[in-house]
Amino acid sequence: MTGIRVAALQMRSGTEPEANADAFEALVREAADKGAQYVQSPEMTGALVRSRAELLERIEGARGALITERAEALAGELSIHVQVGSTAVALPDGRVANRAFLFSPEGNLIATYDKIHMFDVDLDHGESWRESATYAPGEAAVVADLPFGRMGFAICYDLRFPQLFRAEAVAGAQVLTAPAAFTRQTGEAHWHVLIRARAIENGAFMIAAAQGGKHEDGRETFGHSMIVDPWGRILAEAEGDAPEVVIADLDISEVAAARGKVPNLRNARDFTVKQVGAAEDAARSKAS
Repeated sequence: MTGIRVAALQMRSGTEPEANADAFEALVREAADKGAQYVQSPEMTGALVRSRAELLERIEGARGALITERAEALAGELSIHVQVGSTAVALPDGRVANRAFLFSPEGNLIATYDKIHMFDVDLDHGESWRESATYAPGEAAVVADLPFGRMGFAICYDLRFPQLFRAEAVAGAQVLTAPAAFTRQTGEAHWHVLIRARAIENGAFMIAAAQGGKHEDGRETFGHSMIVDPWGRILAEAEGDAPEVVIADLDISEVAAARGKVPNLRNARDFTVKQVGAAEDAARSKAS
C-alpha cells in the first residue's frame, strides 16, 4: 500500500472541550466522507486556553478525556486513522503535557508524542508566550509504522528545530507531521517556508493541520493548514483561517524518488566547528 488519502483539519478551538469535540467530530466525518483514510487535527484540539488556572480546570487525566475518547470512537466507527494533533493532558506530578494521540482504524491507541520544544518567545507589539510556565517538555521523538508508511511526530514550535525532523527521517519516517497553533504574526512570516523546508530537506511528505482565526482566549492564529510533498510542492492548503477540511492524495513511493534524486540523508557527514576571529587573533598577539 503506497497510496493514501489524508486530511488536515483546520479548526478554531475555543475554551470549552465539549464544543471543540463536537466541531472536531463534524470535520472528521466530513473528511471521511471525502475518502480520507488518515485525519489530523491541529495543536490543542481539545481546548485552547491561555490562562493556566483555567486550563487546569478543563483537562482530565493523561488521556485528555473527552477529545481522545471522541477520536478513539470515530477511528473505530469510520475505520480510519485519527490523529489528535495535540491536547493538554494532566501529568501525575501536577504538570501538563502538550500531547498528540494517534488511533488506528480499529479504535486502538497506536502512539502518543509530547511536544519537546516550548514556545518561550517575545514577539513584536508586546506579544509574549511562556509555554514552559505551564507545560512539561517531552523528551523523546516518536515514529510509528502505519500501513501506508512510517510517520514521524512533531507539534507547532518543534517546526523550528530541524534536527527533530532529521532524526525521524533517518529513523525511516516518510511522512512527517506538525499540527500547530501558529500565531498570526509568526505564521505570516514563517509558516509556509518552514513547512516546505522540512519536507524538502528530509525528502518527506509534511502534514500540518492548523488552528486559525480569533479564539475565545484572545489569541489569533494563522491557519493555512497544508499538505506538502517530498519535493516541497504544496499539494493542498486552506485558503485562510476559517475551519475547513484540507485533502490530498499521497503516493509514498515519491519519498524514495525524491531521496534518490537528492540523497542528502545518505550524504550527511559528521563535522566539528572551528572558531576563528578575535579570540584567536588576541592569543597570537600575546604570544608574539
